[in-house]
Amino acid sequence: MATKTVTDASFQADVLESDTPVLVDFWADWCGPCKRIAPALEEIADELAGKVTIAKMDIMENPDVPGKMGVQSIPFFVIFKNGQVVAHQAGAGMKSQLKGWIESNI
Repeated sequence: MATKTVTDASFQADVLESDTPVLVDFWADWCGPCKRIAPALEEIADELAGKVTIAKMDIMENPDVPGKMGVQSIPFFVIFKNGQVVAHQAGAGMKSQLKGWIESNI
């Protein structure tokens, strides 16, 4: 299962109304750390398929949701469960740390 692209228009249906937990990666094309963590997110999406959806939202193309959520630095990760924020984290870190953080919050 690959990561899913989420937009301002699809956020409600894809994230808030999802039956499974969703990790949203707020990122931008110009962000070096965002690009470095992207392959690990693809791997995590495969490894945790069925347990969590890994979604990516480009903050440059979709400014509304990140603005409402107060995203000020990227990469910024937010885990939603039943439409509610359950955890958030700034910065990319290592794949194993990110995966452990996700698993502990879903």
